[in-house]
Amino acid sequence: MPTDLQHLRLAAVNIDGVLLNDTFSPVIRQVVLGLGGQYTAEVEHTLFSQPQTVAAQAFARAARLPQSPQELVDAYFRERERYLTRHPVRVQDGAADLLALLRGLGLRLVCYGGLNRTHFERHLGPLARLFDLPGYVCTDKFRPGIREITRDICGLDYDQVVFIDDVARVAEAARQLGVPFIGRPGEFEHGHQRALMKRAGVRHLVPTLRDIDEELLRTLDAEAAAGTYWDDARLVAAASDREDGSRA
Repeated sequence: MPTDLQHLRLAAVNIDGVLLNDTFSPVIRQVVLGLGGQYTAEVEHTLFSQPQTVAAQAFARAARLPQSPQELVDAYFRERERYLTRHPVRVQDGAADLLALLRGLGLRLVCYGGLNRTHFERHLGPLARLFDLPGYVCTDKFRPGIREITRDICGLDYDQVVFIDDVARVAEAARQLGVPFIGRPGEFEHGHQRALMKRAGVRHLVPTLRDIDEELLRTLDAEAAAGTYWDDARLVAAASDREDGSRA
């Protein structure tokens, strides 16, 4: 069996919620509830994978809050610092094996997320060296960043890159551009990302990083080559919803 994939050239892997544990969702929910809001799927969708000030502005408007967007951003990061004293940042189980698999299949690697590069270097440690230049892309100014990472930074076609992310908004952008996508929604008990990804028609949803194996990547490579990844994806998601309901 050949090692290299036939069509895909790059894997873009989100940092927080994929390679690192999710230290954002619980804090966002706490801030929303603390300010008197309701934490619904629509609120989560509005806030996730947005530039910080854009998300804060949207939430302030929806909740009719007097605080400025910057005041809300500052309140969020203060709450996150308190959260991290009890729930420190850690590398996810299976992260190292996933990166080794992706490289072993001949893919270039880039990491991305909303915080600055120091976050990437500090918390991924030796794993940061596995990524190709530029290594890490901070997407806070242009989230979700699929267009910029694929075309502007890496110079590839949309169907040559697979994005691995835990947020449905990124999946929606991937669908619009025809970009292959693997959804790895987190374990946050109050989260809505799995349901939102299924609604967006994501074909490949995995519960853990270890479920992203060579067979899945070769399947996705073939779908990317044929341009069929997103074909009938909504029907696939609907069928999955029915199966979940039948097992409940």
